[in-house]
Amino acid sequence: MVLKTLLAFAFAFGGLACGLVACRHEKPKRVYMPDMAYSPAFKAQEGTVRVPPERAIPVNFSPYPFAKNDGERAGRELRNPLASSAAVLIRGQEVFNTFCIVCHGPTGLGNGPLIPKFPAPPSLHTGRARGYPDGRIFHIITQGQNLMGSYASQIPQEDRWAVIRYLRVLQGKAAPVPPQQNPPAASGGGS
Repeated sequence: MVLKTLLAFAFAFGGLACGLVACRHEKPKRVYMPDMAYSPAFKAQEGTVRVPPERAIPVNFSPYPFAKNDGERAGRELRNPLASSAAVLIRGQEVFNTFCIVCHGPTGLGNGPLIPKFPAPPSLHTGRARGYPDGRIFHIITQGQNLMGSYASQIPQEDRWAVIRYLRVLQGKAAPVPPQQNPPAASGGGS
């Protein structure tokens, strides 16, 4: 009878020891087909970590070397590459009327239709705004300032310079370019 009791205790102790050893959390459990549960798939809103190949040439990208708080340096170093012409001013007016007029108003006085709902933007005719070099205004359009967000993704670089040319005409710092005269149409004998 003592032998049976000892064997029962031995089996019970052995079972308890096996159970305790199996409860260790040092190693993860065995998972059947782990590639299904822990796949490196990307979610729809995540970007992949693919690196472009060496010496790849980016398309539609030009690096902008100025940080958001480098407005003064941008004003010193950037120059407007566009000469003032009728086509540039017309394009500048189109872009101004599309993006800028809602806050700055049609003449740049800061009286756009959004003013009743948001704080008024500064007038583009004040001494401070008039004194900004073209590069500083380009930087403000590109990086944003105060409540004004960045327009770099919506307005192409050339159009930002055209807006600045048009803004200088609004400020009276540049004379408007007279529209080119269309040549008179040749009178033709039509039937």
